Amino acid sequence: MAQFDTRYSQPQVGARTGAAAIDEGLRAYMMKVYNYMALGVAGTAVVTLLFVNNPEAMRAIAMGPMKWVLFFAVLGLGWFAPKLIFSQNSALAHLAYWGYCALWGAMISPMIYYFLRTPAGGQLVFRAFAITAVTFGATSLYGYVTKRNLSALGTFFMIATIGLIIAMLVNALIFQSIGMSLVVSCITVLIFAGITAYETQGIKEMYYAQDHQGVVQSKAIFGAFMLYGSFVTMFVHILNILGILNTSND
Repeated sequence: MAQFDTRYSQPQVGARTGAAAIDEGLRAYMMKVYNYMALGVAGTAVVTLLFVNNPEAMRAIAMGPMKWVLFFAVLGLGWFAPKLIFSQNSALAHLAYWGYCALWGAMISPMIYYFLRTPAGGQLVFRAFAITAVTFGATSLYGYVTKRNLSALGTFFMIATIGLIIAMLVNALIFQSIGMSLVVSCITVLIFAGITAYETQGIKEMYYAQDHQGVVQSKAIFGAFMLYGSFVTMFVHILNILGILNTSND
């Protein structure tokens, strides 16, 4: 989860939140954020399908050290991408965002490959995507319209995210427990639903009508980057939950 940097927002925004809610500029800015995010999700799907249709690539990622390289590459780019996005270099900002989406596509491809090869697996993938879309839409809408200040939750969400990463690594490397995987996935979905609302409010409050086009573009890519990360994380863990529950019912 990327943290908001006050250097990229304006102090006047807080006093103008009510007026900005009906501002055409704000709506256009938020639409740009969501459009970039949707294109990122679509790009991830394309990359995933390319890997799914390459069995050798699947084996390299699923059975070799490449899965850990991709995992830590996603974490690393997730940490450094905001700095690249606000580097005043449009090409570098796009490279950071689309590279992040491509890395996610490669990393989750073995999971998607596994489900697509099982009976009714395609239905589970579609169902997971639909549930994720509805959950994301509802929580993002809440973050957009709520008058409650969610900024105080930032530290909690950061600590919770670190805890979840540690729990996932411990389970993957030591316990390898399906039950623990289910619990971690359920908690992850709940946490990232809250993060989506928090991020949406933060993205909204970054809007400033007097920003020049380059700054608006950087803020929109940054907003898409954050929301994309929350969306794909929820999708992966909702799919994991559905897969475990489907296996237990067989």
